[in-house]
Amino acid sequence: MNIKLEIEYDGTNYHGWQKQKNSLTVQEIMEKAIGNITGEEIKLIGAGRTDAGVHARGQVANFHTNTRIPVERLPYAINSQLPPDIVVKSAEIVPEDFHARYSAKSKVYTYNIYNSKYLSPFYRNYSYFFPCNVLIPSMKKAAECFLGEHDFSAFMSSQSSVKNTVRTVKRLEITKEKDLITVEIEANGFLYNMVRIIAGTLLMVGIGKIKPSEIPDIIRSKDRKRAGPTLPANGLFLEKVIYD
Repeated sequence: MNIKLEIEYDGTNYHGWQKQKNSLTVQEIMEKAIGNITGEEIKLIGAGRTDAGVHARGQVANFHTNTRIPVERLPYAINSQLPPDIVVKSAEIVPEDFHARYSAKSKVYTYNIYNSKYLSPFYRNYSYFFPCNVLIPSMKKAAECFLGEHDFSAFMSSQSSVKNTVRTVKRLEITKEKDLITVEIEANGFLYNMVRIIAGTLLMVGIGKIKPSEIPDIIRSKDRKRAGPTLPANGLFLEKVIYD
């Protein structure tokens, strides 16, 4: 049977989701944990390949198994084998053709910016510390320019070799609660470092280095050098994967 899991993890201590030879990853830890309780060699498919230091509140993964453990007991069983910074929140049986990555319709990410004079010890691993004054209305105006289908080459890491760089941004919202600025973005897919570059570009708008009116031209230029910086991984969260 095909099992779908919803997973939450603190990515601070991991070199991303995807299994690698010489680095500890979330996928590796998860496959070992599931294998320990099922007695099988597990191949876990994740919805998003989060990078080193990136967190997830709603990562989704699936695996095939012949286990007789009731599906409602699987989260408890798997969690008993996991470190405290990785937790399975739910498990359900899904159709055999369900694929955590390819069946997804869209993903939602958030990026946190801690905007205060002093760094909070409680947010140091979960946000980008930025002590300068930021104009939120300007950021919101710029955010509107990203909506819709565009070629996002200017907002992709130069290390990426992806050929199709067109994506559709369905929603991009900016909120500020006390000292925490949150950039929330939903799209049908994301290029390598796309969220972190968009967040960096919006932050440059917020301090006046880029004008909101310049965003459409930056998108059309497809020039990575014209967009803002790639913000650090620790402020990024995979919030939700949408399948319906």
